[in-house]
Amino acid sequence: MPSTIVFVSSGDPSGDVAAARLLTALSSLIPTLDVFGLGGEQLRQFGQRQLAEGSDLAVLGFYEVARRYPFFRRLLTRCVDEIRHRRPAAVILVDYPGFNLRLAARVKFLGIPVIYYIAPQVWAWGARRVNDIKRDIDLMLVILPFEEQFFRKHGVTAHFVGHYLLDEISREYVSSPIPARGNLCLLPGSRPQEIMRMLPTMLASAQQHNRAYGTKATIAAIKGRFDYESCVRRHAYKDIQVSYEDSRRIIHESALVLAASGTATLETAIIGRPMIVIYKTGFITYHIARRLVRLDNIALANLVLGEKVVPELIQSQAYPERILSELSKFH
Repeated sequence: MPSTIVFVSSGDPSGDVAAARLLTALSSLIPTLDVFGLGGEQLRQFGQRQLAEGSDLAVLGFYEVARRYPFFRRLLTRCVDEIRHRRPAAVILVDYPGFNLRLAARVKFLGIPVIYYIAPQVWAWGARRVNDIKRDIDLMLVILPFEEQFFRKHGVTAHFVGHYLLDEISREYVSSPIPARGNLCLLPGSRPQEIMRMLPTMLASAQQHNRAYGTKATIAAIKGRFDYESCVRRHAYKDIQVSYEDSRRIIHESALVLAASGTATLETAIIGRPMIVIYKTGFITYHIARRLVRLDNIALANLVLGEKVVPELIQSQAYPERILSELSKFH
């Protein structure tokens, strides 16, 4: 039986997990799947033949991406050439809109179906790019309930397929009772740049929290992403440990969570832990984003609920004393 070739492009860790789950389900229907493209460790373990190292893809921020423009330009050209040569049955793009929307525009003329899973958040950045999506994407598979109506209103074929985290998170963790002890979980993000910006502030906040309430804190770390231990040692922080085990278990065993804005906030909400969401980025990136983003909230938990349930401290608001003040409200 001939193979069914599929191109998949996923450039960040959460998309890598979602794409691997999608392909696992798809392979039960099409056992002859032959996957190539871009991805991380999860897709590599699935068997994807990768055109670049996954660690080279997770770049965050306007300025940071601009610095690596030559790399991404070459990678885009290579992806288009490989797709033209191999003629996959479908091109599946997963999140990662800065790269994937450009790729969609380049391969659309090849006549290969283009499917987008985990939609670009154009509802946050304004609807200007929706016309491009309508032109270049054949099917949009969305994971947030309000996205289906948004895209359909703009003439994009879209279907709400539910959030992959609801299948990914262990049932015993979902909405579980909060532990009596008030230990703190730190979720500084998954990309090296955001960890570098977020972790020092989180550590200083955790140290103050530990001193005030006699608690301990655990960093839910990701192997190979950052030297968390040296950051803890540099400031001689006490009662703060680093764990590379299941981050959801760490959330589950904690009474409070301090999280960088991103998928982790939705994981924390599903598990049912009170949290403070912070976010810090580069000066240039922040001021560009402030002019473009049209949302009052950034935490996914708040976006899904449609109201600010979870405190958000952004940029200059995210300093240890202010964070401790918010954390203290849960004691």
